[in-house]
Order: sequence, then C-alpha cells, then structure tokens
Amino acid sequence: MSWFKRKEKGITTATEDKMDVPKGLWYKSPTGKIVDADELARNLWVSPEDDFHVRIGSAEYFQILFDENEFTELDANMTSKDPLGFVDTKKYADRLVDVMHKTKLKDAVRTAVGKSKGRDLVVCCMDFAFIGGSMGAVVGEKIARGINHSIKNNIPFVMISKSGGARMMEAAYSLMQLAKTSAKLAQLAEAKIPYISLCTDPTTGGTTASYAMLGDVNISEPGALIGFAGPRVVKDTTGKDLPEGFQTAEFVLEHGFLDFITPRKELKDKINLYLDLILNNEVR
Repeated sequence: MSWFKRKEKGITTATEDKMDVPKGLWYKSPTGKIVDADELARNLWVSPEDDFHVRIGSAEYFQILFDENEFTELDANMTSKDPLGFVDTKKYADRLVDVMHKTKLKDAVRTAVGKSKGRDLVVCCMDFAFIGGSMGAVVGEKIARGINHSIKNNIPFVMISKSGGARMMEAAYSLMQLAKTSAKLAQLAEAKIPYISLCTDPTTGGTTASYAMLGDVNISEPGALIGFAGPRVVKDTTGKDLPEGFQTAEFVLEHGFLDFITPRKELKDKINLYLDLILNNEVR
C-alpha cells in the first residue's frame, strides 16, 4: 500500500510555475557535513560542522584582510598574451578569453593595497579558478610590481598562494617567473620590509619552489595541500608508499617547512601580529 496517492490524474504544472531549488543554497563538505551556504559565508567559508576550509578566491581574502573591505587594486587590467601560439585541446588565446569571461578575472593573481587593522598592507592573492591558479608571465609580473609597491612605499607584503604550478601554455616564460619573483623578494628583504607567505589549498609546483616558501614567516590554513609534485607522482617516482597525511599542512609543519597553521578566522589578527613583532611595533 502506498503512503501517498494522487486522487486526481492528469495534473500538470506550467514550466514557468515550477519551483527550482536555488543553486548554492547548501554546501556539502568532504566529510559529508551539510552546511547552509549563507551560514558558511558568515563563518568565513569554514564549515562549522567539521572546520573544513572551503577553497575561496581573492575577493573573499581581500574581504577578510582589509578593513571594511576597502582597497585599491594594482595593475587590475593586465592580461596574458599567447607568445608561443600554444594549442592543446584548444588555442591558449581562446582559453584565456573563455576563462576571463567565466571567472570575471583578468588572470590568476590580484594585487591590492589597503588598511589592515589600521595600517597599510600590500596583498597579492592567487585565484585557483583561473586555469588552476597557474603561474604565467602576468602572475610573475603582478607579484613583482606588488613587491615594488611595497619597497617604494615601505609597506609590508603578504602573498596568498593557491596554485597548481607553472602554466604549461607559456613554457619557459612561466618558469622564468620563479627566478623573477625570488629576486624581487630578495630586494624586499634587503629593504628590511617584512613578507608573510600564506599557503592555501593547493600550493604546489613552481609556486612552492619559489615565493610560497620564502616568507619571513610561512603560514598555512588547516588541511591545505602543500608540495611540489602531487602524491601520485611522488609515489610513482620513489616506488614507496607515502606516510599518512603526506603533503597536508600539518605534515609540512611537522617537518619544518611551515612556521604556523592559522585558521581562517584568525588570519587577520595573526598576520598583523607577526608584522608587529617583526617591525617591533606596539601589538594591535
């Protein structure tokens, strides 16, 4: 016997009157916890059920770090070119147009300057949504210009990494950014301006091999994937089983490649605390 039985047959509902569940109303974390999307946003995109840190972009990090979400974006209209005429499943030039339209971003990094707890701060933040946060010529140039702005104005520099590594479509042009950004960070150190590196999920490849691990203080969000090659590649290369938790932020911290793991709710306070301590300023 059925619990529910429709008495009237032939009932139809016009398409325009049908009710759709709004997209993004709920979020399901990897552990299976269901969270209301609005509650998730209020909690800085951290699941209150299991403390899972949802992957977010530059807009959200700027909102977290800058006072009243007020900042000035630097080099906002800089875009990548296709010097090699690269083609894989589609032309790189076409891929750039498509991803810019889809993400409303110009490239995989944004640079901004604003007040954080009342003091100036330059923040470069990567966006994984733009071709996996891959590091091309524009990414390296915008980071370099952000560092230049810090040096010129004597402002602390924060780099938020979130990347799959070098952008293969730009080949050697991409690999050159490792040396370029590292050289710029050396200039920043010579000017005695502090640099905080925040590794988020994922921080891999050439990003890890350059600016992500060169901070005066290297920090990470909980559970972030941090490494050079992926676990599968490492296992295939070494022929050995990997330890539990390999390349998680907690594993990397235990093995000395990070200084601290900082939950997202504490990012603003902790970054400014580290800067105050480095600069010997009164703690805010």
